[in-house]
Amino acid sequence: MPNNVLEFEKPLIELAEKIKELQSFMDEKGLDLSEEVKRLRERAKNLRCEIYANLNTKQILQIARHQNRPTARDYIEYIFDQFMELHGDRRFGDDKALIGGIGLIAGKPYTFLGHQKGKSTKENLRRNFAMAHPEGYRKALRLMKQAEKFDRPIITMINTPGAYPGIGAEERGQAEAIATNLMEMSSIKVPIVVVVTGEGGSGGALGIGLGDRILMMEYTYYSVSSPEACAAILWKDAEKSAEAAEALKITANALRELRLIDKIVTEPVGGAHKDPKKAALLLKNEIISNMKELSVLSRDELLEQRYKKYRNMGEFSNKETIALPEEVKEEAR
Repeated sequence: MPNNVLEFEKPLIELAEKIKELQSFMDEKGLDLSEEVKRLRERAKNLRCEIYANLNTKQILQIARHQNRPTARDYIEYIFDQFMELHGDRRFGDDKALIGGIGLIAGKPYTFLGHQKGKSTKENLRRNFAMAHPEGYRKALRLMKQAEKFDRPIITMINTPGAYPGIGAEERGQAEAIATNLMEMSSIKVPIVVVVTGEGGSGGALGIGLGDRILMMEYTYYSVSSPEACAAILWKDAEKSAEAAEALKITANALRELRLIDKIVTEPVGGAHKDPKKAALLLKNEIISNMKELSVLSRDELLEQRYKKYRNMGEFSNKETIALPEEVKEEAR
């Protein structure tokens, strides 16, 4: 069984192996077991739909973090007809964890920004596991300002566990860089479409996450904190991450209900990593559709709509509370 198979997918793999065994047996013995194979395939299809229609938050997190999930570069390859990467923040260096550039879709230019994960340990180390430094966010801001100057719409793709928390990043102004991006993105005078394509972790996601449309792919999460960190803070026990994940309301469906995102982008059954090209084309259609809606707005209308979008987010309610351990309550006192 492949190492990258998730626990809840094992029944599907077992069925696939049974089908393979039957087909080999048919070839060796010359027997006709096509009806049995057909029945097993139908059973596998129904089971696949049933499993992915009833995923819990922990299982969605596992898909969002899957090592084979498409990266920003994969989406660039499938979505853009041409792409030119641009480098550097003109202050310190070029952050490999956050890439950006200019791409063409149907002859129209767009500025693109996205967190870039690696597909191997070596590449992940080079990309810092998509945890951007302040120079990454300053590069993003430089390219967004350039997009505004030349009237290019902006597409951003979020897939990061969070901004890099190292000493060097803090010394170079990590929090300030993210805060500045939030302030500047609120008033950039071109359409911004944001897509969460995997992990949407904390301020690292927000640094390129303020836009006119917020889309989330079906099996992703967007959160103020990782469930593991939340569990460690609230219960001093990272093993309670599944409980924390449910309480945080971090899935696409939960955030859509809370009106914090605008649209859920359907993925191929099993997740984007099962069919990256199809996933990218589904996403491309959504991006184009949203850009068309935003393109008819004047600059003043665009900024007013963006302001109202964020001004109307959230409401206070004491109906649902998380039960905190007594020691946590005592510390709060």
